[in-house]
Amino acid sequence: MEENILDCVIVGSGPSGFTAAIYAARADLKPELYTGLEPGGQLTTTTEVDNFPGYPAGITGPEMMMDLQKQAERFDTKVHYEMITKAEFSKEEGGIHKLYAGNKEILAKSVIISTGATAKYLGLDDEKKYNGGGVSACATCDGFFYRGKDVVVVGAGDTAAEEATYLSKLVNKVTMLVRKGEFRASKAMIHRVENTPNIEVKFHHELIGIEGENNLVERAVVINNQTQEKSTVDVHGIFIAIGHKPNTDIFAGQIDLDENGYIATEKGSTRTNLPGVFAAGDVQDHIYRQAITAAGSGCMAAMDAEKYLAELH
Repeated sequence: MEENILDCVIVGSGPSGFTAAIYAARADLKPELYTGLEPGGQLTTTTEVDNFPGYPAGITGPEMMMDLQKQAERFDTKVHYEMITKAEFSKEEGGIHKLYAGNKEILAKSVIISTGATAKYLGLDDEKKYNGGGVSACATCDGFFYRGKDVVVVGAGDTAAEEATYLSKLVNKVTMLVRKGEFRASKAMIHRVENTPNIEVKFHHELIGIEGENNLVERAVVINNQTQEKSTVDVHGIFIAIGHKPNTDIFAGQIDLDENGYIATEKGSTRTNLPGVFAAGDVQDHIYRQAITAAGSGCMAAMDAEKYLAELH
């Protein structure tokens, strides 16, 4: 019996996964896509998407992902609402890669990894309660909604410094909460923060709670971790900027990752160190992390996979 070997399997269902599926399906690769635990990816946790081209009135994250999925399915992408739990990649050119969804074994000539990254949160119950009502992990996605208002940014690294300076151009005032007595950010980013008049930095301060009405943020509850003194800051938005964790655990040890755990790809390409394995979207991009850049790299991955398969014959 000839085993059922697929031309292309896509792992993950955000903008990069579905865009890869659209391109792979149109190239007649008959892709099969595994959504993972969060069908639609990080975008499904974003309420309004106003910066994706082609939606002049804006669209909600979940609606946009449904549109992308329908488009992929129109060209006969097979979507599985299952999670890939294990991968055994071949190191040989033209080798067969094995993926597992629980006990089910999937064989593929090419694999596109688009498992994304997960924003790190502090772990407060209030973060979940106010998510979408003032709590965000992406200033470039949501900063616009806080025009002229006051916001808090939590974090001490480059991400936090970048988010704070980006927001400072839109909002009335940014209060940065830094747990230690100094930044972890690069010198250049620290200078930018220090030279921005409407950013106030509170060192040795931590966010311990959020207060508000109707699930909308009104105050940040903070503690000075040296004096244990508690206080509140009146704000409408709280941006958690303590980094992202790429969803690469099941691939570790087989595929080259960078120092932060993101999949390393060849410059200007989505190729990984393994033949026939490609990576697209936030799982290999910790710089831009936007729906549009993820979609663009999904297109690239499908084209790279198509070229790889064509050269095997």
